[in-house]
Parts: sequence; structure tokens; C-alpha cells
Amino acid sequence: MRKAKEVRKTKETEIIIELNLDGEGKSSIKTGIGFMDHMLELLAFHSEIDLTVDTKGDLEVDTHHTVEDIGLTFGKAFLRALGDKKGINRYSYIYLPMDEALTRIVLDISGRPYTKYDVNLKFNKIGDMESQSFKEFFTSFANESKTTLHIENLYGENDHHIIESVFKGFGRALKEGIKITSNKTQSTKGVL
Repeated sequence: MRKAKEVRKTKETEIIIELNLDGEGKSSIKTGIGFMDHMLELLAFHSEIDLTVDTKGDLEVDTHHTVEDIGLTFGKAFLRALGDKKGINRYSYIYLPMDEALTRIVLDISGRPYTKYDVNLKFNKIGDMESQSFKEFFTSFANESKTTLHIENLYGENDHHIIESVFKGFGRALKEGIKITSNKTQSTKGVL
């Protein structure tokens, strides 16, 4: 089974993440940030990754440290659960609509971290979460999981719909990228 547990403890946050890449999309999310809980539940459901997130962060400051560290911890757990990556599909892309919003997610579980995040939100916050923190989550995940990740919102009017299309699309792209499709490593180098 492709499972992992990762713990991160700093002066700003305490995070425990457990995941099962071959799960059913079950989740137990406690970040202290209502909107982030909602987005991570969507991510788990659409990726079919079983995901437990238990977080204590310095939310009296803002959401930045907490969200960034969740991304870092999730990325590390994801990479550990993948093991040698043998047989994974590796690449995936998806266009995901949420009402009037449309987002494209393209990823390569390559061993080479890179993030392109082109999502423009109108407001500084959605619920109790700073809008800038979303980019930090995805950048942190890509860096620690060593994934090339391109996120582009093509259009949309409602910030909630836009970011929901991002998280649902990201989940669907992860589901496709981690799927075992052969018994070989998907690289001419022989390693990912």
C-alpha cells in the first residue's frame, strides 16, 4: 500500500498528515481554517486519496504559515508514499469547470519541482483565508513532492468557484498522475 505519515513541528505550526494514495477519498481535516478544510476535503474526494490533516498554527497572525506548512508536509508525505514511482502514469492534465469558472491543471510527477500559478482572485480573502496563501500551498507541495505543476484559471467571476475549480482539478490531476498504468518507470532515464 502506498501510505505515508509526515509530522512537521516548528515554532509556528504543528502538523500531522497521513495519506493513502490507494484510498477512497475519505478525509478528516482540521486546519483551523474553515475554507482550507473545505478545499482539502474536495482534494481528497476528487483524488481518491485518503487524507488526514491535523494542524495547530499561529492563526492569530494570519493563515500564511499554516497553509504553507500544510503544503510542505503534504508534499513530503505524498513523495514518501509514491516510493520509487514505478508504474505510475506520471503525467496528467485536466480542465475542470465550476459553474462559470474554468481551470486547467497540468502536472508531471517528474522529480523536478516547478510551479506556475496563474490564478487571479478579486478579493484578499475567501472566508477566513487569505487569497495569497493558495499559491503558497501549491508551491510548497510542488517543491516537496518534486512535482512540476501548472495551474491556470482560464476564466471565472466568483472567487469561491475559481479556487474550488483549482482544488477539484488538482485532485483529479493527482488521481490520474499516481495511477499505476504499467510495470515500468515512465522515463527513458529509468528513474523519476
